[in-house]
Amino acid sequence: MNVACNKPAFTINLNGDMVALTPPLVMGILNVTPDSFYAESRCKTEAAVISRAREIVEQGGAIIDIGAYSSRPQAENIPEEEEMNRLSHALSAIRAIYPDVYISVDTFRAGIARRCVEEFGVSMINDISGGELDDEMFETVAALRVPYILMHMRGTPQTMQDYTNYDDIVADLLMYFSKKTEKLRLMGVNDIIIDPGFGFSKTLDDNYSLMNGLSEFRTLGLPVLAGISRKSMIYKLLGTSPEESLNGTTVLNTLALLGGADILRVHDVREAVETVKIVTKTLTAR
Repeated sequence: MNVACNKPAFTINLNGDMVALTPPLVMGILNVTPDSFYAESRCKTEAAVISRAREIVEQGGAIIDIGAYSSRPQAENIPEEEEMNRLSHALSAIRAIYPDVYISVDTFRAGIARRCVEEFGVSMINDISGGELDDEMFETVAALRVPYILMHMRGTPQTMQDYTNYDDIVADLLMYFSKKTEKLRLMGVNDIIIDPGFGFSKTLDDNYSLMNGLSEFRTLGLPVLAGISRKSMIYKLLGTSPEESLNGTTVLNTLALLGGADILRVHDVREAVETVKIVTKTLTAR
């Protein structure tokens, strides 16, 4: 499983900066939703947004990933206007104190992606639907010339757990990503990051099969993001809760790094940064 010591050295273009993914980067989650599955991640006021952004930056997070639409199972389907309103307040607050920080916006709506990049200088779009929920998303990110996180999900956040039948989950996702990335490249999208979508349209066993086969996604020749922070694959296996899942998250982040992950998307930034440092030091020790 350990492919981290000999994987390619990727870079991505963030706001004109060529940012190396060696060692792997940590992306800190900032939720401006009232119903995210991990209650402690919810930022309900401007002061909370600023505090969380400062925490991510000071603890070593390279990218802030802002989400205003909860993607937990059975989440409320909010209107686009409401999603953009939440994002506008958060992005304005962050830009006032961190004008140059790299920001990713977690949205599947092309119109919101465009506004966030053009109005707030957002660096990257993180699309949980892989372009399936908005036919204009691929064309939009191509025109905006920003990195695109291509995640695998079936259905919608409200229905995704109804679509968990796979012949071979790793092989099926490799085929999915091959087709999607070919289309994106033909449209001129230069920076594509693969996200297997742990927890999205997957059973508990599916998630661990994906983790065990994560290194196989290196065959796509693209950076890989692992987003497993405090997810149900941890607390359902252990019989605990999201609040008790930090240790499990660190274990899985370590396995993801050994499997070749280039970006870790997390709630707990300091712990993830320490994990990256320890794994990197171990793999490069002589």
